[in-house]
Amino acid sequence: MRTPDGRYLVVRGRLWRATDPGLDPDERERLVHELMSARRAKAAAMRSGDADAREEARRRVDAAKVALGERGPVWWDDGEPDLTRRTARTTRYADWYAEVVGETAQEGATDTATGGAAGGGADGGTSGTRR
Repeated sequence: MRTPDGRYLVVRGRLWRATDPGLDPDERERLVHELMSARRAKAAAMRSGDADAREEARRRVDAAKVALGERGPVWWDDGEPDLTRRTARTTRYADWYAEVVGETAQEGATDTATGGAAGGGADGGTSGTRR
């Protein structure tokens, strides 16, 4: 789920900065491809125990995430701070998050009562649950 202003993704109650929506779609696609390639290279380096290759892959991951706007300077210009890694319920998104969690939990209870499956989101079915 995304915050109403689109700045963050919320995963298990934590805020993670979203990709800059102002990026050219082709550039975004290229950067995402580079990010995935760098992540695969890092995993391979870790499996092989190659510390130098791992560090190079980590640098590539970081560079791609900065270029995507997910790290480094924020991509918005209204002076709001970066809340990445903070729990949604301890930020200015607290009221919105409580409302969304309440609706999701209620829907999940309804689904279970009618025989439907609750959960099953992209994060393993934990979206909308409190921890």
